[in-house]
Amino acid sequence: MAVLVALAALVIACGDGADRVGAEKPTTAADTGVGAGTSGKPAAGTVDFATVLNTEQKIQSALPEPAQMHEWTPKTGCAHVEEQPKSPSECGPETDWDCGVIATGTASFEAFGETVIFSIRAYADQKATQDACRKEAASSAKYTKANVPPVDGVTSHAYYRNAGNLDGLDLIMCTGTVMAKIRLEGSGSNLDPASAHTMAQGVFLPRIQKAAAAS
Repeated sequence: MAVLVALAALVIACGDGADRVGAEKPTTAADTGVGAGTSGKPAAGTVDFATVLNTEQKIQSALPEPAQMHEWTPKTGCAHVEEQPKSPSECGPETDWDCGVIATGTASFEAFGETVIFSIRAYADQKATQDACRKEAASSAKYTKANVPPVDGVTSHAYYRNAGNLDGLDLIMCTGTVMAKIRLEGSGSNLDPASAHTMAQGVFLPRIQKAAAAS
């Protein structure tokens, strides 16, 4: 019960403020998305899915729970559903991968002098996700690639946020109808690519799969 209360307190409605995940600008990287499809639930054990995470509850269920993070202390979190999302036909070729987002969510934790931020962008279908991932990859290619092992079953890329005064590591995963990101922020040399991979493979991706399968 305590875990459920902690999660509910952590993930609230994002509203329209600047902390909303959808308001973030090009500081990450991603590769192309996954296959086509617009309906149906994922089969057990698969990573790709066509389920649309279009409610705050679905977005919340895709974010890590405090109990999964062990020694990491939960800090902030929110979930938000766009009231009037743009259709893919309205987005065009521009590099803004937030165009077409239908829901977003974020949850952050702190430990060891570092912060980890899990965020998710949901789109109306797999093609829209694929297009958004391509746009982010093209925009963020200027950043230094981080040596994070590939995340099994999804398209993933990792980069150091080493432009301007930024200091951190971003790992992007594109799967099904979502673009998911793990961001590690801290003291540079302590940013461990292996930690990002472990959180992605062992925590975040299973949560996203579970949320899609339950929808």
